[in-house]
Amino acid sequence: MSGEIVLQGRNLTKHFIAARGGRWGRRPPVRAVEEVSLALRAGRVSALVGESGCGKSTVARLLAQVYPATSGEVLLRGEAVRAHRGAAFRDYRRQVQLIFQDPFASLNPFHRVRYHLARPLRVHGHARSDAHERELVAELLERVSLTPVEQFMDKLPHELSGGQRQRVAIARALAVRPIALIADEPVSMLDVSIRLGVLRLLEKLADESGMALLYITHDIAGARYFAEDITVMYAGRLIESGPSEALTQSPRHPYTRLLVESAPDPDRVTPREAKRHGEPPSLVDPPGGCRFHPRCPVALPACSTRVPGRTELGDGRWTHCWQAEREAGGAVPAGGTTAQ
Repeated sequence: MSGEIVLQGRNLTKHFIAARGGRWGRRPPVRAVEEVSLALRAGRVSALVGESGCGKSTVARLLAQVYPATSGEVLLRGEAVRAHRGAAFRDYRRQVQLIFQDPFASLNPFHRVRYHLARPLRVHGHARSDAHERELVAELLERVSLTPVEQFMDKLPHELSGGQRQRVAIARALAVRPIALIADEPVSMLDVSIRLGVLRLLEKLADESGMALLYITHDIAGARYFAEDITVMYAGRLIESGPSEALTQSPRHPYTRLLVESAPDPDRVTPREAKRHGEPPSLVDPPGGCRFHPRCPVALPACSTRVPGRTELGDGRWTHCWQAEREAGGAVPAGGTTAQ
């Protein structure tokens, strides 16, 4: 059913622990993701946006069950799931597929296109015979606009362009007929001239099949035109979310505002002056309170000591920001115990 929540992360946290500490003893964990909650709806394109190293790809792998969560849970159609190996993992991956950033690295260079698409069909029992398998492979190639299909079936990955390789990766994900598709920076390694074609293909597939699609990117301008809603992530935490147009036109969190101002905008007559706001924090020793406060131009005393709660902004929008809480008429603490 369109609009139904099919995949959900609830308070997901992931800390990476070094296998050994070396001569200096045990190393502190990398706090890659902290209490992330995200819901994907059938037939809807959602975007997760943030700069490199903020934890976006870790969220993708947590939702795909590639990484086990340190805490929190993943729900598939309302049921909590822990499937990291064996038959349970295979069944989960039939329903939730992940498209990686680098299409060349995600395809076996020694196997032809036909093999890459036929293997998931065989593993998940979709092909009844060799003839049926060939028919399904041809249908997949047609769905991702790699036609005439006879020209692509027997090609090796190095014989394809970057855009064609990514379309093969998308076709492979579609082979198992998933209900949720997670696309982790699917066009960042492609030429600018072909990015739009791949994004339009993903949008069309989500609309036609009713899949839930999570588009992970650092490009908030592209997310605005492609996704129906945007969630912004910074240093392992979610900080703002809402409908794409509303969020990009009137961002409420200072970091979201910085992202929007940094994005190219053809409608902007005079380019805004670039401003330096420092560097992202280390996730081994992140700052207390709001993790953006060392770079924030409007930080309050509470920002350095208290993690801001969720401020509801109406119309499906929310943010984690003490400044927004004050503007909404809420109580802002003066400071206190530092919290990460």
